[in-house]
Parts: sequence; C-alpha cells; structure tokens
Amino acid sequence: MENRINIENCYHKPVMLTQCLEGLNIKPNGVYADVTFGGGGHSKAILEKISNDGHLFAFDQDIDAVNNVINSKNFTFFRTNFKYFHNFLRLVGHDKIDGIIADLGVSSHHFDCPERGFSYRFDTPLDMRMNQDMNLSAADILNTYSQQQLKNIFEQYGEIKNAWKLAQNIVEYRKNNVLKTSENFVAAAGKCIPQKQENKYLAMAFQALRIEVNQETDVLKKFLLQTTTALKTGGRLVIMTYHSLEDRPVKNFIKAGNFTGNENKDIYGNIIAPFRAVNRKVTIPDQDELQENSRSRSAKLRVAERTEYNFDN
Repeated sequence: MENRINIENCYHKPVMLTQCLEGLNIKPNGVYADVTFGGGGHSKAILEKISNDGHLFAFDQDIDAVNNVINSKNFTFFRTNFKYFHNFLRLVGHDKIDGIIADLGVSSHHFDCPERGFSYRFDTPLDMRMNQDMNLSAADILNTYSQQQLKNIFEQYGEIKNAWKLAQNIVEYRKNNVLKTSENFVAAAGKCIPQKQENKYLAMAFQALRIEVNQETDVLKKFLLQTTTALKTGGRLVIMTYHSLEDRPVKNFIKAGNFTGNENKDIYGNIIAPFRAVNRKVTIPDQDELQENSRSRSAKLRVAERTEYNFDN
C-alpha cells in the first residue's frame, strides 16, 4: 500500500475512527467517498485498508483542505460542497459505490484558527464561511438581517430561549455601530448573555450563525437524499453528528427515508425504507476517547446499510 501516513499528524483528530472503519465494512477493492475530507484523518485510514484495485474519492469545499490532499493513485480529491458529491462521482464513472462517510463536525482547525471566525474565544472577524469564496459571512447576517430573521436563526439553529431579545439588542446596537468582530457581538448581546453560562450561550449563538452562513441544514438534506442512489445494495453509510439539529434528520432518514421519521409500511406491516440501521443504538465515544479528545464529547455515530428496496424520494 502506498503512502502510509501517520493519522496523528492531521489537523483534526478523527473521532471514533475505529468504529467508523468498522461501520464502513471496507472491501479491499471497494470504492468509497469521504465527503468531509478536512484534515484527511478518515481518508488516510481508509486508504490503509483498500488495495490497488480500490479507490477513495474525497470532498471538501474549504481551501485549507487542499493542503492535506493525499498523494496516492487510489485517491481523488474534489474541492466542492458535499451536496454535489454524486454529480462528481457520476462524472468520473462511478454511479454506485460501496460506502460513504461524513463527519459533520467543525474541525479543530477551524475553531483554533482565529482568522476563520468560528470561535468566540478570540476577538476575530465574524466570518464562519466554510468556503471562503462564498459572499455571505456572519458579519453580513448580523448587519443586514431583520430582527425577525435574526430571531428565527438564533431560535431554530441555536435553540436560544431569549432569541427575540438577542435579535432586538443586535438591531439596536447596529444603529450606531457595525458588527465586525466577536467582541462586537458580545457587546451587542449585552445582558442577554446569562451570568455563569457565558460560554454555553455564545457557543449556541455562534453555532446558529455558522449554520445560517453555510446553509448546513439544507446541505445535509440534499446530501442524504443522494446517498440512496449513490450506494450499492449493501453499501454502508457512516455519519457522525455533533448536535441534535444534525442528528435528528440523519436518524429519521435512516429510519424512514424521510426527514419527519414517519414510516412507510407494506401491507404486511414491514417498514419500507432505503436503509436499515446497523447500530440500532447510537454509538458514542468511550471514556478513553473522551479523556484523550474532549471535543468528541457530543459526537454520535450512526451506521446504515443500503437495502434492496428501490426507494424513490
């Protein structure tokens, strides 16, 4: 096998790596897709398990991910949003593949690079774009969205209880100021931030802004719908989520083939769905991993297998 690379050197330590690889049930000559390439941790481990007859396609819209591209004849990288992954696979002659992995979490690299604006821990520009070629940033949202729009974002994507008051404070603040940095946001939020819960509150608010900037909910749903046609019968879908807004649609889609979770049944009462859950109970990190990597604490791993049923979305 070419290019054996130390996984520990990547800029984001893969969460539940062993469980992910087991979930993929990798065939040496199989074709796989890592749709959230990032630092390449999962991709490097997959390449260790495929032969010269296998192939791995990786996808990431972030320009920083290009620096981690793996030099191997068994590896192809596409710099694009993973909502387009099946189109690109078809372009290179792979309509059906053996497995797909998606790690939906924001990488440590993004949180730890102040200039990317993903963390409230630094006074940095309010950016949060996964793809820096995009026009809309978090600052644009905060400075141009209406109070109702801001309230909806913080309520739906951050589950913030005083979302209306937070939106009101932001609109009031920007009458005389421009929100450019995380410190501006904290100043605008003011007394909306509960004492002794500052970190949790700001994390929720930044999550909400990030989801809106990158249209993460819409992208996830478009990706999931493509997996039913991209996977061979028996192919594996491995998805890691980090908060309920990600996990809920993934769970429902695996269970029922839709985002509501409403099951379709045949005349005998059997559930008709494009997938069957491999791990009936969601997999979470064990204590050893939690101690080694605290950022894994909210991770949930779901594994599904493509069924024979020709499910039409």
